[in-house]
Amino acid sequence: MNCANPLDAGILGDYWAGALSQTEEETVEEHLLGCDECGERLLELGALADSVRKLARQGSLLMVVSDRFLQRIAAEGLHAREYTPPRGGNIACTVTADDDFLIGRLTADLSGAKQIDLSLCDERGIERLRLTDIPFNPRGGSVAFQQSITYAKAAPSETMIARLIARDDGGARSMLGEYTFHHTRTLPGPGT
Repeated sequence: MNCANPLDAGILGDYWAGALSQTEEETVEEHLLGCDECGERLLELGALADSVRKLARQGSLLMVVSDRFLQRIAAEGLHAREYTPPRGGNIACTVTADDDFLIGRLTADLSGAKQIDLSLCDERGIERLRLTDIPFNPRGGSVAFQQSITYAKAAPSETMIARLIARDDGGARSMLGEYTFHHTRTLPGPGT
């Protein structure tokens, strides 16, 4: 790289999202006017953000979503299939060809949590994926996560256990809730 003082990727991301103060934004713009390399990195970052946004709008990402996101997709005429198993309980679930999104809503007392992880486990309780430090509203009473609809439509019948785990400032963990989803494949074709 020929740039003597390349802009940090986080700063470029905040600039792209419009999250900088006016002074910071002016400093970045001044740098970009004289630096083609950082300008190219900004364009690449924008293309990546657009691709991730497209995947999210297609329901293809596993991620935590807000109620506002769910309201927006409903207003756009998209169908979100949502399941809310009881804390400590289980629920039967499936998807159809008409579903655009698959949402799991996990209810728990979030009021004292400083940081929450979402752990996704197989039917034996073995963790397969962990989303750390997920966004949540301490007064919201639930966390909504989007399972990839692309995965769910192709998946065989299977069981998934979701766990909400609170972490305090010292790193100590406590279970906020465990939720079991029993997915039954209903779409034709072999489950992968």
